[in-house]
Amino acid sequence: MNRKKIVITGGAGFIGNHVVRLFVNKYQDYDIINLDKLTYAGNLENLNDIEQKENYSFAHLDICDEEAINAFFKQNHIHSVIHLAAESHVDRSITNPLEFVKTNVLGTCVMLNAFKNFGDVANGRFYHVSTDEVYGELGDEGLFTEETPYTPHSPYSSSKASSDHFVRAYHDTYKLPIVISNCSNNYGSHQFPEKLIPLMINNIKDNKPLPVYGKGDNVRDWLWVEDHARAIDVIFHSGADGETYNIGGNNEWSNLDLVYKLCDLMDDKLNRAAGESRKLVTFVTDRAGHDFRYAIDASKLKNDLGWEPSIQFDEGFSNTIDWYLTNHSWLNNVLNGEYKQYYTKMYESKH
Repeated sequence: MNRKKIVITGGAGFIGNHVVRLFVNKYQDYDIINLDKLTYAGNLENLNDIEQKENYSFAHLDICDEEAINAFFKQNHIHSVIHLAAESHVDRSITNPLEFVKTNVLGTCVMLNAFKNFGDVANGRFYHVSTDEVYGELGDEGLFTEETPYTPHSPYSSSKASSDHFVRAYHDTYKLPIVISNCSNNYGSHQFPEKLIPLMINNIKDNKPLPVYGKGDNVRDWLWVEDHARAIDVIFHSGADGETYNIGGNNEWSNLDLVYKLCDLMDDKLNRAAGESRKLVTFVTDRAGHDFRYAIDASKLKNDLGWEPSIQFDEGFSNTIDWYLTNHSWLNNVLNGEYKQYYTKMYESKH
């Protein structure tokens, strides 16, 4: 019996490393291939606990390199693709939108083409992982459903919306077996510290200013990253062909309230006086095109596939802070850029 080869793109990134770890540990009869370009946010140190597993391998490839991707698919009988690789930081998309178009749109199409032409289309599937930001923004009321029209406002969300449309187009035009999920904000371990939560944790620890956009009243729904990985597992194995599933935490926080909660928890963990870290909050000019509120209705995923978040926010949040405070070497390596040397040490030096 042939083992299923599952490609997970962006597997060295924040969400990707949790998905790779879950699949490698849970499915011993799968061969999991982590395909990653190792950009600034891709860190193989994230996976040093599983890199010696027999059912795990790493492919250092750029999803935009059509020739290399096609050669990879020709050489390997790929059963399925779980596509997470993407540029994802909104601020970066505002300063360099073309990079987001290239990676998120062109890169997705390169992967779709390769799977269509050389993958196990008859038995496998192409799973595209997307974001709730494609839906635009909400007012004080309402939730995003799978039927919500797309109204992206940033170059990042526009590039993800375009990639979603291409995935559906390949399903409708070429009968490619696909599934899509759109998820709310994730929090947890191994996140590159340009994003809100690890940035604030690190700045609080070092008594640096805590930059909050505008008045801090923008609202986001937060989901523990390991619950997102569990949802991807369920959708990949049980989701209906051609369907979209929204993944959310039913856990809304304004940015300012979230930062204040971080401050209070950090004061307690660092034995500081109550309210001390809140003094570090600094309001900065709001982000261009900053959506006011995102919130996910994940009832379809719960009703159809039985998934729901496994952890309460207070527990997940506290555990996340503990992880960053405990893993000093990981955080220092990322901040110093030394994490980039890990690939050379573990892979290039062996050739």
